[in-house]
Amino acid sequence: MASEDNEIVSDFYPHFRIYKNGRVERFYHLQNCFYVPPTHEPDSDTGVSSKDVAINSHVSARLFLPNVTINTNKKLPIIVFYHGGALVLGSAFFNKVYRFLNLLVSESNSIAVAVDYRLTPEHDVSTVYEDCWTALQWVASSQDSWLTSHGDFGKVFLLGESAGANIAFNMIIRADREKLNGDVKINGLILACPYFLIPHENIDVENLLAYKAWREIICPNLESPFDCPMINPLCKTSPNLSKLVCSKLFVCLAEKDELIPVEMLMQFVDSVKKSGWNGQFVLHVVEGEGHCFLIDNLETEKARDSIKRFASFIQSK
Repeated sequence: MASEDNEIVSDFYPHFRIYKNGRVERFYHLQNCFYVPPTHEPDSDTGVSSKDVAINSHVSARLFLPNVTINTNKKLPIIVFYHGGALVLGSAFFNKVYRFLNLLVSESNSIAVAVDYRLTPEHDVSTVYEDCWTALQWVASSQDSWLTSHGDFGKVFLLGESAGANIAFNMIIRADREKLNGDVKINGLILACPYFLIPHENIDVENLLAYKAWREIICPNLESPFDCPMINPLCKTSPNLSKLVCSKLFVCLAEKDELIPVEMLMQFVDSVKKSGWNGQFVLHVVEGEGHCFLIDNLETEKARDSIKRFASFIQSK
């Protein structure tokens, strides 16, 4: 009989496995994900500098600053970025996030704050959201010299991919209930392949890997995903989408998304359009691409085009 150290209770290989004793084995090497240090001197390709900061004992972040010597007096938009990974995987300090934000910061001439939050199942999902809110409040309170010297707190954007998009959306919802420090307002929200689970008549949602991860790992003791506003923005207890506190929304979807089918997510898009929310809305559906192509296939023409679209959205009035 296998010991608890080796007995698998949840197998999501090649992404992660969970053992009976609570140990989580994450297969980052199979996804070509690894830690990279910040670049205190400007990056040779983009001119972007980066540094790591501790927000508190549990939450940290990596800040990205474009080449500000070009226009030292201009205040820059601030992007708060939440990484993906089903709330179980990933880090703000990984190579793919580093490369993505270097490119976006350079293209958009913005400052980015990549949040490194605690992960499930070692921590409750509410802890994940609380970490991310803590980081957003830290940004709003202007506790870093890069932000105070160069940041425009009238142009704050939340950006997330996959689970990070789920987090970004939940932060927007919370910002309607609670004030941000300094009365900072969130100008825009960018959701890339958001981790939402919405019932669809033509999709067997309960057999999706994303559904199983939420039901078995992320929220095993809470209500069904379909009845949970954290994962289903269209459920009966979700806040009205007309109350989104941002004035701009960009939704980027992948036509061939195997984890979160585009047909399911289009229900969210349609609901935003019908909600009465009167902000600027942009929808970008990328043909032939799969889940989170922006991060995983960053060197492709379609990924680069999407980054340019994000940058244009951030810079637009």
